[in-house]
Amino acid sequence: MSANPSFCSNELEIVEGSILGNHYKVEAFLREGGFGIVAKCRDTKTNRAVAIKVNKTRPDILQHAKLEIFILEQLRRLDPDAANIVQWNGFFHDGERVCLKFELLNQCLWDYIRNRKNQGLPISEVRPILGQLTNALSHLGSVGIVHADLKPGNIMVVNCHESPIKVKLIDFGLACPASAVMPGDRVGTVGYSAPEVMLVETACRTHWHHLAQDDMWSLGLVAVELGTGVPLYPGNEDYDVLKFIIETQGQPPDHSLETRYIKLTRLDDLEQVMMFRRGPENGQRLFVSLIKQMLALDAHQRITPSEVLRHPFFNPKSSPCIDMSAERPQNPTLAEKDRENLITQIRGADLHFT
Repeated sequence: MSANPSFCSNELEIVEGSILGNHYKVEAFLREGGFGIVAKCRDTKTNRAVAIKVNKTRPDILQHAKLEIFILEQLRRLDPDAANIVQWNGFFHDGERVCLKFELLNQCLWDYIRNRKNQGLPISEVRPILGQLTNALSHLGSVGIVHADLKPGNIMVVNCHESPIKVKLIDFGLACPASAVMPGDRVGTVGYSAPEVMLVETACRTHWHHLAQDDMWSLGLVAVELGTGVPLYPGNEDYDVLKFIIETQGQPPDHSLETRYIKLTRLDDLEQVMMFRRGPENGQRLFVSLIKQMLALDAHQRITPSEVLRHPFFNPKSSPCIDMSAERPQNPTLAEKDRENLITQIRGADLHFT
């Protein structure tokens, strides 16, 4: 994600050169959202560059910051490099603002794809990226956490000059313990959310397996974007996105705003789209086969992370791209009976640090 040194947040009153937490000097701004901003900062004590997420001081955003810190504390049980997730280095207060400190990574996957002129990446490059993201979801599942906002903007390339490319999952602002999610909770970004998330009235969201499959749907859409260079189901409204999904994978409704870059009547046509955009490559048909299983409309039929890694697309001759050897905690998933206590603890938590 490209830095923007000229950005200024009036609400946060942060500009280039501002000092956060006494010794973090703002050098540039990396991203902005409803929560606040993420800035590239220089630790004046160590001279190291870090990424700092600065949350606004509104009460609702403070609650979200508490939940994100709770999630990040759970993720400390994982090795961030082995699990392909961003390394979190704690939080601090800057006045009334809560600031989260992360390792500084290179650029987001959106920018990485855009720099390739949105023509899609070669299968040889897609394979390790997709393997690492599957690995990340597998590790999150091992500790009972759902990311709930998987998209290219929340996937960072560690170093764009390395080969094979290494990526990490970032932004756990919408992540949640699976057992703490209530039916009808809405998470994710329009265009990357699973159908059952958009249709919350009929979706059962009380079991972590269903939630994990929401992440898998999002990963399937990321896979399409990696292979073609453009999103499969773009849109600003749920209706438009659902229309595209139904048109490609079922019966279309009668009207919608057309915003797609590629228009399909079936997912099998992805192979022809990729051949047209990039030329023929070994593995394209297997890649489409895998995407179809990721984008199964029935969440119960959607492929799981462990099944993804056993799919023929990931053949033994592929370059090493994941580390599944890291020891994972046993049975760490939060029990449903603890949900109310968990929510109470989060809401009443003090964000003081030592």
